[in-house]
Amino acid sequence: MLKGFKDFLLRGNLVELAVAFVMGGAFGQVVSAFVSGVLLPLIGALGGKPDFSALKVGPVLLGRFLDALVNFVVVAAVLYFLVVVPVSRLRPKPEASASPPEEVRLLREILEEIRKKAGAG
Repeated sequence: MLKGFKDFLLRGNLVELAVAFVMGGAFGQVVSAFVSGVLLPLIGALGGKPDFSALKVGPVLLGRFLDALVNFVVVAAVLYFLVVVPVSRLRPKPEASASPPEEVRLLREILEEIRKKAGAG
């Protein structure tokens, strides 16, 4: 029973996914602190209202939504420009003349044989 649990934990990218999840949470806290402590007060100072969280439209607390929306956009921008763009530049470009992997070649041969037998029968 413990061997199965060990195999489950070490299967695939489960450990990497767990680390990424924890790091993502910590990163989210850093960005939230930046947005609420630096960015929103700067935006609020320009608009004359330094705190969006108290902003209401009737009974609806619109300010909390705006805080969360700005936080999301900042997180998305940072991830895109500091992770996605550099990683995509580092990855090798696929070559058009590269031969398919051995598995793909074998599967194509098998498919061709099945088509021949289906056409002959």
